[in-house]
Amino acid sequence: MDFTHCFKVIVNRGKEFADIPNCLGSQDDMECSHTREAPEGSADTWHNCGCEHHTSAQSRLFIKGGRIVNDDQSFDADIYIEDGIIKQIGNNLVIPGGARTIEAKGKLVIPGGIDTHTHMQLPFMGTHAVDDFYSGTKAALAGGTTMIIDFVLDQKNVSLLEAYDKWRNWADSKVCCDYALHSCVTWWSPEVAKEMDILCKEKGINSFKMFLAYKDVFMLEDNELYEVFKRCRELGALGMVHAENGHLIAEKSSEMIQHGITGPEAHEMCRPEEVEAEATNRAITLANQANCPLYIVHVMSKSAAKVVTKARRQGKVVFGEPIAASLGTDGTHYWNKCWRHAAGHVMGPPLRPDPTTPGYLMDLLANNDLQVTGTDNCTFNADQKALGKDDFRKIPNGVNGVEDRMSVIWEKGVHTGKMDPCRFVAVTSTNAAKIFNIYPQKGRIAVGSDADIVVWNPNASRTISAKTHHQAVDFNIFEGMLCHGVAEYVMTNGHVVLDEGQVRVTQGMGRFIPLPCNSETVFSRIRERERTTKPCKVEREPYDGPVAKITATQMSEKMIVADNPIIPNNAEFHGRPMTSSGARQQIDEKSPRRSTTRSLNPPGGKSSGLW
Repeated sequence: MDFTHCFKVIVNRGKEFADIPNCLGSQDDMECSHTREAPEGSADTWHNCGCEHHTSAQSRLFIKGGRIVNDDQSFDADIYIEDGIIKQIGNNLVIPGGARTIEAKGKLVIPGGIDTHTHMQLPFMGTHAVDDFYSGTKAALAGGTTMIIDFVLDQKNVSLLEAYDKWRNWADSKVCCDYALHSCVTWWSPEVAKEMDILCKEKGINSFKMFLAYKDVFMLEDNELYEVFKRCRELGALGMVHAENGHLIAEKSSEMIQHGITGPEAHEMCRPEEVEAEATNRAITLANQANCPLYIVHVMSKSAAKVVTKARRQGKVVFGEPIAASLGTDGTHYWNKCWRHAAGHVMGPPLRPDPTTPGYLMDLLANNDLQVTGTDNCTFNADQKALGKDDFRKIPNGVNGVEDRMSVIWEKGVHTGKMDPCRFVAVTSTNAAKIFNIYPQKGRIAVGSDADIVVWNPNASRTISAKTHHQAVDFNIFEGMLCHGVAEYVMTNGHVVLDEGQVRVTQGMGRFIPLPCNSETVFSRIRERERTTKPCKVEREPYDGPVAKITATQMSEKMIVADNPIIPNNAEFHGRPMTSSGARQQIDEKSPRRSTTRSLNPPGGKSSGLW
């Protein structure tokens, strides 16, 4: 590109020299002969006159003096961004003119967060999540998250392709940040298997989520889950599971109602920790038998986390995702006297009443027993939650988190000394990018990576409140939490969208990011195990010895109805005939009875003697 008439800046030891032919004014107040105002809502800080050099300059950013933090290292350097891509990293950079300079001295410069688990405007339990793809992604950017991965979740028997198109239509015109999609499999058939193939090869899907909860709505049975896992392995896609025992939850929910317990506390009581842990173990077992990598969404309890940790240490390919809610608060709120407050925390699986749970999960996250963080952001206002005012089973499940995830994890993880800033970057961004196969496009500050960047002030603080958050929901589960660590500047694709506390976004400015299959992080071990553990038959000489003969009677259809070869359904299996009442005889009723004989000296001695 010809920069001969552009504003040129050479940054050297803090000195700036400028040459501005064809333009009037200073670097801070650039003007030209045909100035016009920037469009309303533009993220740019100065006008766009339409000149080639001004149009180009709007996409140029220079982040100066910060400390760059990636998952594996941190170092002091400057960053030059152009056209949404990181072009240069280093010191004493020579950059083209017209770049806006963002001073980051004393701040951390980190990759934008990736929220692996959201449900924007989800139709659920008779209503819709109040945060749609506009308000939800705007809030995400305000908190330092520059990409979300949402779930395509429609009803049973709906085509996966039709559902995918529906979500794309909802999202594309609204998203303020980049996004990708997971697909949910809530029913199984050969047609579903074919559509999974199309989604992977043509639609940018590389993960499929299944439910072991929500009986008769989303839940799959074990045999169906096993088939989906096998299909995922064939396609190079990641299997994901919502792990709870749906059958048991249905039974215990009815028991709660029978006991007259209809409030939010019953939500946790009918689905305790062991219900989550059992399903987690079952999902891991089935996935391992199918040689399919597994991702457990929203790990909510110590029990389920222990199952994931144990499986990983046994060499199973499984990833665990705690969420902002399980890391930042607990389930004691279900017993709050205010029904609205208690219902505001209802989600599935529920928050756990053990107050040590958040700290325990954070310890595992800090030490890589758990790997990534999402939010399960699915928000409902007070009037929507009130659909279950008389029956906890009708309370829409879901909480907030997309805006506050980064601050909550910094506060509970870094500020407490449990993890360092590099690990913070790993669990909020890099690991997700690797698992979902978009690294290093996302999740890293490197030359060639997308300019999704956050200038993070570790010394600033803010208090979370529904009164000040950017989400559409009227409640915040982290209400009143003081968080150290605040995003001061947020850039998505090189656009400054959070500028010293001001959010400047436009609907539809985000992009859909396809997720390629066969992630190296996920499938490198799977492919090798597929090769080395393939079943092999034993080559041996044919058996030529005697073979038992089965009579025609035994071969009749009446006899061969049981699958158990040990105990066949054969009336002649018992040698004793039936009595006239239908019971099995202990003696032959037709044989003459013998008179009773009393033994005076039974073996072992008389019972009436003195000992």
